Amino acid sequence: MTSVPLATPKVPRRRRSEAELKALVDDFNETLAADPEHEPTAHEVAAWAAFHFGGSIAVACSMADAVLPHLVSRYAPGVDVLFLDTGYHFSDTLVTRAIVAEDLPVTVVDVLPRQTVAEQDAEYGPRLHERDPALCCRLRKVEPLARTLPAYEAWVTGVRREESPTRSDTPLVTWDDKNGLVKVNPLAAWDFDELLAYAAEHRVEVNSLLSDGYPSIGCEPCTRRVEPGEDPRAGRWAGFAKTECGLHT
Repeated sequence: MTSVPLATPKVPRRRRSEAELKALVDDFNETLAADPEHEPTAHEVAAWAAFHFGGSIAVACSMADAVLPHLVSRYAPGVDVLFLDTGYHFSDTLVTRAIVAEDLPVTVVDVLPRQTVAEQDAEYGPRLHERDPALCCRLRKVEPLARTLPAYEAWVTGVRREESPTRSDTPLVTWDDKNGLVKVNPLAAWDFDELLAYAAEHRVEVNSLLSDGYPSIGCEPCTRRVEPGEDPRAGRWAGFAKTECGLHT
């Protein structure tokens, strides 16, 4: 892949059209296809995203670690980091969120549901996550993010192919039809060891739960430790057929 300039251009005054944004996706993937022996590195993808989207990009971070915000902020200082504050997070996750906001050159944006947990309980009954986890995720994650993303031209996620069979074909850059913007997955080709190696090399914060049997961290009531031999997301929504919260499907 050709080298990517690291300087960030001036952000357009208007949000570019769908056709213009899709053209950027096509250009990236055509360049990638032209050199099948070399898949762009996470750094190259992050630099590409920062160059083309500048201040109109957001990083989605579950605060399982600070690797993605750290990586992207190297090329887009001050980037918005979207944290879906569901009201059900582990205390360890909230500690990680606070450290990211304090230590990195980013702007953490708490994305909130329309209802507090108490208000949701009053309307749908207590412990909705135990009865209808798909609805709970939609109310507390999917819909809040969908209301937030139209402010941006692109969003960056930490989805990795090795996490589960449903993520094995994750592209580096794609068009997100559901949300109507570019989706960038710079860590798609990484495995868990590469993630931890980056964190160690750059002294990046890692959620303490990662070393306590939780390779994938969601809301506390819906996440358990993973047993040896299970895929990293096996601890999410244990006992249900559900494998995704809906953000990436």
